Amino acid sequence: MLYWNLFVAFFIPGILGYGGGPASIPLIENEVVQRFEWMTVKEFSEVLALSNSLPGPLATKMAGYIGYEVGGPIGAAVAVFATVAPSLILMILLLGFLYKYKDSPKVKRLTLYVRPVIAILLGLMAWRFFADSYEGIGIWQTAFLIVASYLLLERFKIHPAFVILGTLVYGGFVL
Repeated sequence: MLYWNLFVAFFIPGILGYGGGPASIPLIENEVVQRFEWMTVKEFSEVLALSNSLPGPLATKMAGYIGYEVGGPIGAAVAVFATVAPSLILMILLLGFLYKYKDSPKVKRLTLYVRPVIAILLGLMAWRFFADSYEGIGIWQTAFLIVASYLLLERFKIHPAFVILGTLVYGGFVL
């Protein structure tokens, strides 16, 4: 039953996570934290931060780690397969169809209508991370890290991996 739950937990976000890894993260968080309660919000946010700092697709890295934590090597294999399988199946089945209509205004409009939903999902997840951070390290440290990260990412165009690494070092020495 554990492996089936792992498969479901990562297969559903793989199907519904239209828009790539960042779009599926709130869905994975819902399955892992809310539904199956394998991790807390804090643990999930740490896995997300570490996954973001490593090269490669975000969702598969998270699936491998979470699957391993929950079900060992077989759990990791099941979770990674469940993450990759929906895209693989849909690519095989729909690639020709989508390629034929890629310039269609309807297909482009469909993509535009999905984006606000993805933005809300990411916003809700960010709010949960903020609330967890506020409770853990307080408002001033949280505000400092938010402002510093924003400036480094948007103003100075520092790669997100270096910003995450910097906050890990900051957290290790200062907090």
